Amino acid sequence: MKSQGVVRGFFSLMCLNLSHPVQGDVIGDTMHSAQDPFYIVKEEIQDSIDKLQTSFHQWEQSPSNSREFANLTKELVASSESIEWQVDELDKAISVAARDPTRYAIDEVELEKRKRWTSTARNQVSTVRKAVKSGTGLGSHNGTRQELMRLPNDHAHQAGRSNQYISEDNDDFISSENDRQLLLIRQQDEELDELSASVERIGGVGLTIHEELMGQEKILDDLGLEMETTSNRLDFVQKKVAMVMKKAGVKGQLMLILFLIVLFIILFVLVFFT
Repeated sequence: MKSQGVVRGFFSLMCLNLSHPVQGDVIGDTMHSAQDPFYIVKEEIQDSIDKLQTSFHQWEQSPSNSREFANLTKELVASSESIEWQVDELDKAISVAARDPTRYAIDEVELEKRKRWTSTARNQVSTVRKAVKSGTGLGSHNGTRQELMRLPNDHAHQAGRSNQYISEDNDDFISSENDRQLLLIRQQDEELDELSASVERIGGVGLTIHEELMGQEKILDDLGLEMETTSNRLDFVQKKVAMVMKKAGVKGQLMLILFLIVLFIILFVLVFFT
């Protein structure tokens, strides 16, 4: 039941990842965690298969007319069907990942290893189930069942095979992690290249703005110089006018004002009435 819960969780995780694509995302954080969920489920199923093999050995050694034989038969059939269901669910999750391997950072080699493992596990469990069902009530078919299951006759061989499974699992996990790390490094390199190009573009824009500011500053300096020159000329003219007004006296000032008024009237008439 624990394995079924893990398988359901793994399959739900794969389906959730399809509904919510990776954006530096949930799937990237989950699938790139310390341990791939596939290997968690695989370990649970492998433990169940090891227990199934142990029970199968006990079933082979039990008399066919004993109560223990009947109980083991029911237990083996139920366990085989449960494990087959778990392997089927795991195979569905692998099929989901196979539709878009890049999303889950899984290459074709890793997918093939996982499919091969599920196929082997399904064949082993199916063979046990068929052998148990066909052997119910019979005297002894140990040799045939052992050949179908390829199970050893001694526990030392079984332990060695379990160690072989563990070693293969470790090698597969290390290989998968290495591939995943290489993919992460490649993605980081691409992101750094994009960041470098963006920095270069920003630097070019900054240089353009600097040149524009320098040009505006030069224009402002020229304008300030012209205003200063004009101000000096205006001061000079004002001083000259003041000097003329002072020399002309009151009568001269009145004559000048009168002259300016007459001139203004003439210009007004010329502008608006001609």
